[in-house]
Amino acid sequence: MSAQECGRHSRVVLTGGMGAGKSTVGRRWADLGAVVIDYDQLARDVVAPGSRALDQIAAVWPDVVGSRGLNRAALARIVFADPRERDHLEAITHPAIREAAARREAAAVWPTDGPGRGLVAHEIPLYAEGGGGGNFDAVVTVEAPEDVRVRRLVEHRGLDEAEARARIATQASAAQRCAYATHVLDASVPLAELLRATDALLAELMGG
Repeated sequence: MSAQECGRHSRVVLTGGMGAGKSTVGRRWADLGAVVIDYDQLARDVVAPGSRALDQIAAVWPDVVGSRGLNRAALARIVFADPRERDHLEAITHPAIREAAARREAAAVWPTDGPGRGLVAHEIPLYAEGGGGGNFDAVVTVEAPEDVRVRRLVEHRGLDEAEARARIATQASAAQRCAYATHVLDASVPLAELLRATDALLAELMGG
């Protein structure tokens, strides 16, 4: 079933701080038939070799672009150390990401059945940082204590503790995210409990 065949469908934001667990929620919804648009993946796609955004990045930070494309780690060290550099990068990438997200939603195709059929979840890590907005039916934030998030970033992304805490500090606080949210999922609980809450919230969002 395509977006055109579905007609009116539910559009939600899925957000949360780095290491909180929003990707776990997004994967679960995708498994249940929802269309999940991962803005982190779009951020990688829009800077692929040959893209306009990559050319713009190379014009500002030539040392982070080589024959194999963008050195994401080198660029991250620059932009996470200086908010002005991060703002400059976002001014390049965010318009391209929004355009790509709109194309993905327009091309959305759902399975013939499943509890998530008709749901489009925009997985936007920096929703609060961008000031919210958009024509969404709900905003879901996934939250966990900072120490839990730091441990996950160290164990699963290979950051050291200082780097993990520094990156978390560049993001909005839990209170700021919750100020935009219509629903909050606690991802500090055991995985099975989080998945049960995720399923229950999906049913609520779909009117079940």
